[in-house]
Amino acid sequence: MPILKHRNPASAPGDWYIDTECIDCAASRIVAPGLIVRRGDLSVFGRQPEGEEDERAAWRAVLVRPTASVGRVSGGSPPAGVFPWQLAPGVFMCGYNARSSYGASSYFVTRSSGNLLIDSPRFTRKLVQAFTNAGGIAHILLTHQDDVADADQYARAFGARVWIHEHDRAAAPYAGDILTGAESASIEDGVLAIPVPGHTRGSVVYLVDYLYLFTGDSLAWDMKRGDLTAFRDACWYSWEEQTASLDRLIARRFEWVLPGHGGFAHRPAEEMTQRLRALVRRMREVR
Repeated sequence: MPILKHRNPASAPGDWYIDTECIDCAASRIVAPGLIVRRGDLSVFGRQPEGEEDERAAWRAVLVRPTASVGRVSGGSPPAGVFPWQLAPGVFMCGYNARSSYGASSYFVTRSSGNLLIDSPRFTRKLVQAFTNAGGIAHILLTHQDDVADADQYARAFGARVWIHEHDRAAAPYAGDILTGAESASIEDGVLAIPVPGHTRGSVVYLVDYLYLFTGDSLAWDMKRGDLTAFRDACWYSWEEQTASLDRLIARRFEWVLPGHGGFAHRPAEEMTQRLRALVRRMREVR
């Protein structure tokens, strides 16, 4: 629970607040854009919620925060269906972000051939029930070593297969499906694993149905600039390799970018291609 006496004074006065335990993971700003903003190095309420949609966004911020820093003086409980949050048909943001993954987002995808969990949220009873109601989890697809969180517990609960690249496998020693080398690999029909070394040596993006690109920390949407971005200051292996990886990704068709950190976005495939090509050009100018 957030601590009222530690309420950040930069937060807008009123019922809703964020305390100073915030670790600036940006998760709340992603699910409540405009309502929650960054001031200094922390997230705060830029204004108080107004209306039902704002209230739901504020409750998403409560459930997404890995430090439980978002609160409401008057208390209360979140309405049903806040998380998993449907972003597109059959594609959900899980919420319940884990501190062990620095608040990274994870995703759940329903498919007739077996449901997917991309990276992992905290292991919670509410998500277990939601995933059970949706038919369970067949595959857990890990984008890289940083965002593993409680994947082992979800794997045990659902008997799911766990996928990770060989260069990051130490983070998930229980994984039974190991991706190797630099070539793409088919998980199943319509689900492609594409190695993108750079952020980490074993980073992978997953392309589902040639629409949804789950990018981990390799590629994201900059909500302020309204464009694709990559994180130079959070590149742990090689910026040159990451640039080359994203250059190769230009050949892939996708309409959605769904990252672990940073914003998500939906744009026409041709626009995404153009924006990715421009991003790669900008990346080559940065050392």
